[in-house]
Amino acid sequence: MEALDSGNTAWILTSASLVFLMTPGVAFFYGGMVRAKAVLNMLMLEAAALSVTMIIWTLWGWSIAYAGSDVAGIFGDPASGFLLKDSMVAGDDGIFTATGLNDNNYPVSVDVAFQVAFAMITVGLICGAIAERVKYSTWMIFVALWITFDYAPMAHMVWNGGLLSGDGAISTAIGAQAHDFAGGTVVHINAAVAALIIVLIIGKRKGFGTQPFRPHNVPFVMLGAFLLWFGWFGFNAGSAFAANGTAGYAWVSTSAATAAAMLSWGFTEKIRSGHYTAMGAASGMVAGLVAITPAADVVSPLWAIVMGAIAGVLTCLACGLKFKFGYDDSLDVVGVHGVGGFTGTVLIGFFGEGTGLLAGGDWKQLVVQIVIALVAILYSAVITAIIAFALEKTIGWRVTEAQEVGGIDLADQGERAYDFAGTASSVLKEVK
Repeated sequence: MEALDSGNTAWILTSASLVFLMTPGVAFFYGGMVRAKAVLNMLMLEAAALSVTMIIWTLWGWSIAYAGSDVAGIFGDPASGFLLKDSMVAGDDGIFTATGLNDNNYPVSVDVAFQVAFAMITVGLICGAIAERVKYSTWMIFVALWITFDYAPMAHMVWNGGLLSGDGAISTAIGAQAHDFAGGTVVHINAAVAALIIVLIIGKRKGFGTQPFRPHNVPFVMLGAFLLWFGWFGFNAGSAFAANGTAGYAWVSTSAATAAAMLSWGFTEKIRSGHYTAMGAASGMVAGLVAITPAADVVSPLWAIVMGAIAGVLTCLACGLKFKFGYDDSLDVVGVHGVGGFTGTVLIGFFGEGTGLLAGGDWKQLVVQIVIALVAILYSAVITAIIAFALEKTIGWRVTEAQEVGGIDLADQGERAYDFAGTASSVLKEVK
C-alpha cells in the first residue's frame, strides 16, 4: 500500500477551502449588484446553497457523482456511498478517518470535501439570475432536487468516466478525448442553462426593461470578484489533484486569462459607453475565470491570454441579449457563465496543446468539445425544467408583487440590511 502523500493532502484540503470561499464570494458579488431591499435575500440564497448542498452530498450526492457503481454512464448508484459509508470509517478508538487513499495518495475523505465545494458554488451561481423575486423556501427545495438529479449526475458523466468524459462513449465514437479540466460543462454551462430555464418559468421582475435596476453597493461587487479570483486558485490549480507542476501552471494560466478578460471587457465598455467601470472590471474578471476553467492545463500562456480576451468581449456583448430577447437574467448568469463556459469549452478545440486546430491537432477535438457542451446544455435544460416547473405548479417560486416592490428582504427574511430610518433619526437628534 502506498504511503500517504502529505503534500498532496495539504494542497487539496487547502483547495477545498478556497473553493468553499468562492460561494461567500459570489454572495458579495451578487449581493452588491441587487438593490438594497434585496441584499439579505441574496446572501440567504447563497447560505442555502452551502447548507442544503452539504446535507445532500453527505446523504447521496457523493455516491451519485463518484462513489456509486456506474449506471449507463449517467450516474452512480446512490446507495453504495450513502452517508459516505464508502469513504469514512471509525477506528478502534472511535475516531473517524478515511477508508483509504486515492490514486494521488491522499485520503478519500479529502476528495469528498473538495468535490462538495464545487457542488456548492455551482448551484450558488444560479441565484444571480433569479434575484429579488424568489421565495427562500422554494429555493431550498430546488437546491436539494437539483444537486441530486442534475449536478451529481453531470459530475459523474464528465469526471468519473461517464458519458461526457474523455473515456466515455462520445469521445470513443468521435476518436478524441473530451476535456473539461475544472468545470466548463459541469459548473458554468450547467448553472447558466438552469438559470435560464428557471427565469423563463418564473418570469420577469416588475419594471424589467422599463426602469433601471442599479447595483446598490459596487464595492461589494468588487470584493466578491477579488474573492472569486483568489478562490479560483483552488478551483483550477486544485483540479490537478496534486501539489505539482500542473497545479502551478493552472494558477498561471488562470490569472493570465482573467487579466486579459478584465482588460478586454473594459476596452469593449470604453468603446461602447466611454467609461471603464468597476462593474465591468468585476464582471470581466469572472468571465476570464469562467472561460479558462475547462482549459487551464492544456492551453499555452499565449492561448490562455487569447481565450481570456475573447471571452471578455463576447460576454460583455452577450449581457445585453436579455433586453433584446426579453428574459430577466437579473445579474447576467447566462451572459457571463453560459457564454463564458461555452466559449472556454469549445476553444479547447482550437487552442488545446497537441489536439486543437491551431495548436498541432485536428478537427476531432473541436467536434468532441462542441458535442459535450451541447449534451450538457440539453441535460441541464431538461432536468431543470422538470424540477422548476413542478415547484412552480405546487408551492410556487415567487413572492407577491407587493412584497417584491416593498422589498423581498422584509417580506421573506423579516429584516432590512440597512437601517436608513434609524440612521436618519439619529442624525436629526444630533442636529437638535
